[in-house]
This record gives sequence, structure tokens and C-alpha cells, in this order.
Amino acid sequence: MLQRFLITCLLLIPEILSAQTASIKGLIRDGREPIPFVNVGIDGTNRGAATDINGRFEIANLQAGSYLLKVSAVGYESWNQNINLKEGEIKELNIFLKKTSQDLKEVVVTGTMKESFLKDSPIKVEVLTPKLFQASPASNVIEAVQAVNGVREQINCGICGTNDIHINGMEGPYTLVMIDGMPIVSALASVYGFNGIPLNLIERIEVVKGPASSLYGSEAMGGVINIITRRPSNMKGLNLNSYYTSHDEANLDLSGAFKAGKNDAFLLSANGFRNQRRIDRNADGFTDLPTSERLSGFGKWEHLRPGGRTMSLAARVYAEDRFGGEMDWTKNDRGGEVVYGESIYTRRYEVIGNYTLPLRNNPLRLDLSWNQHKQDSYYGSTPFMAEQRIFFSNLVYDKSLKNHEVLAGFTFRHQYYDDGTVATTEPEIRYIPGIFVQEEYKYNKKGSVLGGLRVDHHEEHGFVFTPRLAFSYRPDEWTTFRLNAGKGFRLVNLFTEDHAALTGARDVVIAEKLKPEESYTLTLSLNRVYAFILGSGTWDADVFITRFNNRILPDYSIDPNEIHYANLDGHGIVRGMSLSADHAFTTRFRSRLGATLQDAYLMEPATDGTLHRTEQDFTPLWTGQVSVSYDVEKPKLKVELSSKVTGPQYLPVFPEPFARATRSPVYTMFDLQVSRKISKKIGIYAGARNLLDYTQDSPLIDPANPFGPNFDTTYAYGPLQGRRFFFGLRVE
Repeated sequence: MLQRFLITCLLLIPEILSAQTASIKGLIRDGREPIPFVNVGIDGTNRGAATDINGRFEIANLQAGSYLLKVSAVGYESWNQNINLKEGEIKELNIFLKKTSQDLKEVVVTGTMKESFLKDSPIKVEVLTPKLFQASPASNVIEAVQAVNGVREQINCGICGTNDIHINGMEGPYTLVMIDGMPIVSALASVYGFNGIPLNLIERIEVVKGPASSLYGSEAMGGVINIITRRPSNMKGLNLNSYYTSHDEANLDLSGAFKAGKNDAFLLSANGFRNQRRIDRNADGFTDLPTSERLSGFGKWEHLRPGGRTMSLAARVYAEDRFGGEMDWTKNDRGGEVVYGESIYTRRYEVIGNYTLPLRNNPLRLDLSWNQHKQDSYYGSTPFMAEQRIFFSNLVYDKSLKNHEVLAGFTFRHQYYDDGTVATTEPEIRYIPGIFVQEEYKYNKKGSVLGGLRVDHHEEHGFVFTPRLAFSYRPDEWTTFRLNAGKGFRLVNLFTEDHAALTGARDVVIAEKLKPEESYTLTLSLNRVYAFILGSGTWDADVFITRFNNRILPDYSIDPNEIHYANLDGHGIVRGMSLSADHAFTTRFRSRLGATLQDAYLMEPATDGTLHRTEQDFTPLWTGQVSVSYDVEKPKLKVELSSKVTGPQYLPVFPEPFARATRSPVYTMFDLQVSRKISKKIGIYAGARNLLDYTQDSPLIDPANPFGPNFDTTYAYGPLQGRRFFFGLRVE
């Protein structure tokens, strides 16, 4: 009898508890759309939940009483409300969150490797959204990112069109390019890797000027460009962007997202670009720009796990067939010695994933990436068959403690590289472990100080230390001062980015044990939000100086059959200042202005031991940009005009009879676009790029003898493609 009574009591306990406890459940939305991954918590307790993929949450088993419910999500204003619960009550809530101001509170992650609002980040981060780089149709990331003041594209080869990004006068190899925080585009991939990233899958692009090696390691000497891809849970339906130009260029970006179940979302994207029209406007017998056919596919899976933890996995494949050379070149001439052509086949595979470990408060995150880059190419009759494989992992600890934000982690990088040239007698394999720690201390509501240190170990170079120190101060809500100092470094990568120079049967001579290149940078910046009778906006001012040591330079002059590599005995300097402003005269009329002054040079020892100054080639003494947009009420058109003026650059010196000007002229580029929404989701646009039709003269030296010893393709300082008109369609 007693046993039956106890069993009955045990069975009744859940019924009794459910009758006495209450719960809060609800839906959180941004307008009509649900918001996933929102933090919902009860103030003063450890009770809380996170919304699922459909924006729903529930906090169960609460005692009757009064609670302060707090709701927060990165990119939205916080929401607080007192809730009174009765015994057994189920409180249903519909919560609407407002997005924060994009000018002041844009969410960024690149500066400190953790989410923060733009205004609160001690590291200055400049953000590009799709609306900015849609002002003129771009087919790759390099074209898009030039909208940032002080960032410019540099063409390194006048035939095959290799290019890179210069930030504040620092050359392309000193810029680290990441996708979702992973260093995907590096070393060999930096030569052509930018071209295959579909723009329609980009949520935003974050640009940090100055060294960030204390967090990201090698190649982050001059700056970091982090391409943040779109979250599947934030997309809905089909997105399309397609355009065609009068130069027979065709581009198609197509993406779509869908949900599978309660906690899973998927994104699929594809990009295709084709340009097969050969143009020889400068009459040197060679194509002015390379022809190209490329395809790229991207997929991303996002999974919401219990406790608000997330997991994601993304993959991308990329294939390109690129050609530049003499106008009558055919596939049968590939690798031959009669008709000169540079033919490059690229195949690339990438995988990126992250996983938040199932620990209390989610302090640990694991990031993983793997990529393989294969290049089958001929530069004239010289083959270049290269393969690079990189595995990278991050284990990151992220903790907030009152006024302290602590970040620490372990990194590991494995790199395989082989190009089959005389410069690489056997595959190069590197294992690079590292550890970093960073702390941000907010000493009051107006200021913070950030310190960081990274230590990497390299088999050739031993331990490499890279510190960083940053201060920020906000005397009021609308003004921010930032002072940043840091060290950057770059590993010895002789043959990954400089492969085009390694032609023929030259022997490689390394005159000494090469040291990693390193830099020391100091940057002072001021940001101000303002308003007056003619509108409102923001303006920025920056002053910067960088000194870099151990620069690795090839010397071809000692022996015509050899390439000598050594660290520079002197040092290099890049210094300058920039000003920019984003102003809204009205809700329909906006403008962006910017200017950068820079001075870049090397101090090298002369025969008597004294240092003498050598100007750095292809670095404009100044640049400027202006863009305006105006919404015409009738017939509902948007007109966008953007321009960029490039000041004089020092250029390479060639002997007679091939001598060219040693300074480039000033030139200006104009782009015009007119767009119209024909429905809520569909829009069309048309316009012209390089409206003034300016191009430089031939970038080739001795093009009449392309297999001869004087042939050179590096004299490229300005645009090589003239005016072209375009028409496009967008579905969002």
C-alpha cells in the first residue's frame, strides 16, 4: 500500500510543478521578418534563451513574480520590459527590435576579432555595404573595395592582368584578405584569387588600415580586408544581379536561401563571368586586358544549437581560364615560342567552418579552414605549374568581465607549396603554430585601452613576436579619437607572389639567411558626427607612418643567369594623411568625399655607407575621390556619379632605347549609373564606366620582341580599358 502511494506521488510531481510554475515565450521580429540568435534573459538571474531560426524563444519553469526581461541582438537597439507572472501563466510576447544607426553603430568584427559596434571599437574599421559597391557594377572584390579612401588597385602585369590592393601606400603582399575571418586569399592565391568571390553573397566588407599581425599573423602588415558573407538565416528568397557591357562582358550573380526545419538554414550562390573580346586600342599588337571565363559556386549551412550556440560550414569552388597576349594567339600556341601568350588555368577549392563549444556562456569557438589552389599556366614558353594547400585553425577564448574584454587563442597553419620551377627544387612544407592574447579595458564610459601580443613559431625564423597597443577616447557621443601602434610581419614567400619574374633558367642565390619582413606603424584618427543647416554626416581624419625593415628584394643585375635575394640593409617609410566625409544634404541627396596624401620611399646604403632615398614605384603622391547620389522623385530614378583622381606616381626606369617617363600624369576616372525600381524586388540599372575614356599608353616594353631579353610587362600605372556602357538587372 505504501509503495503504491509513493509511486502515485512521484507521478503527480510534474503536474504539481507545472501548475505552480510559469513561462515566457514569444516572437522577435524586425518589421515583418523574424530575427534569429537574439539573446533573451531575465535580469539578475542566469535564466535565458536564444531565438531559433524563426525568431521564437521560450523561458520555462519560472516562479510567479515580477521580472525584468532584457533582449539584445548585435545590430539592434536593446529592449527591456517588466513582466509580471502569475502561477501557471504562459506569457506570450510579440517584440519588435529597431536597427541601430548605420553611421554610428555598424557591427564590426575585424578590428578585435569579436563583435562590437563601430563607434565602440578601439581599432578603426571602415565598412563597405552592398549599396556602396552597387553604385557602379563591379565583377570582383578589388573593384568594389576601391570605394574606401586610401585603398586602390594596382595592376602588376600589363598582359595577364594580375592585380592586388594597396592600402595607404603599402604594397599588395602586405595586405591580408580574409573570408569570414579566415585567411583564405594569401600567398599564391593573392595573384588571381580576388576575382572569384561573388559579390552577391557579401554582407559587408570590413577594412582595417595598419598592422593587425597581433591577431592575424603574417601578411597583415599594411592592413586587413575581411569579406563577411551573408548569413542564410538573414536571406529570403532569390537574389540575382546580372549585367552586360558594350565590351561584351557578361556577369551573372545568383543566390538563394531556404530554411530546413526549425534550426537549419542554407545559402547557395553561383557566379559566372565571360569576356572574350580582344581589344588592342594602344596598337602594340597585344590585348589591352586579358580575356576571361570563370565560374564560382558557394554554399553555406548554418545550424542553431541549444543555448544559442551556432555552427556553420561553407564551401566554394572556383575555375577560371584567362588569356592575355598577341592578338592572333590561339590555344595551339600555348607554351610555344612563335606567338606570345600568357594562358592561366586556375582551379580553387575552399572550406570554412566554425563551431561554438558546448560550454557555459559559450566562451570557446573553433574556426577551421582548408583551401587548395592549382595553377596550370604558361608565360610565353615558360611553364608555371603551381599548387598550394593551406589548413588553418583557430581556437578562440572570448570572455567579458565587467570592464574587461578578454580574447585569447591558439592558431595552427599548415602550408604546402610547389611550383615546379628552378626556384623550388622540392615542395615547401611549413607548420606554423601560434598563440595570441588581447585585453580591452574600458576605464570609463568615454575611453578604453587595448593591448595585444602574438607569438608565432617558424622553423626557419624561430619565434616571432608582434605586439599591439590602442587607445580610444570619446569626449561626447559624436566624437571619437583613436591612437594605434603595432608591429606587423610577413613570412619569407619568395616564389608564391613573385612567380612571373621567375622565368628562364636562372639560378636562385640566397645571399644570406632571410629574415621575415617587419613593420612598425603609428596611426592617429579622429571621427566626428555632425549636423548643421545643410544636412548631417560624418567626417574622418587620419595621420599614419610606417617603417618597415628586412624588406626582401630580388636583384637581377649581379649576374644575368642568377637571381640574388637578400634583406634590405636600410629601411622603408610610408607616411601620410587622409580626410574623408560622408554627408547627407537631404534624404535624397548624399555625397562622399575623400583625399589621401602619401610619401613612400626606401632608404638604402650607398657605396660609402650613407643612406640615400629611393622613391617607391606605383605609389601615387595623392589620390582623391568624390561620389554623389540623388533620388529623383519623378520618375523615381536614382542617379549616382563617382569619380577618382590619381596623382603622379614614380615609375620604373628602363635603359635606351626603351626609356619611358619616370612619373605618370594625373588622371581622373568617372562612373555614372542610373537605376530604377520597377517593383519592390526588381530593379534595372544602366550607365557608363570610365566616362572620360582615359587609358594609359602601352604598358609593355619592347612588345615587338616578346621572347627577347628586354620584354617587360610591369609599366602599368593607369587604366587599360576605355569607356564602356552597361545595362543590368537586380532581383532582391
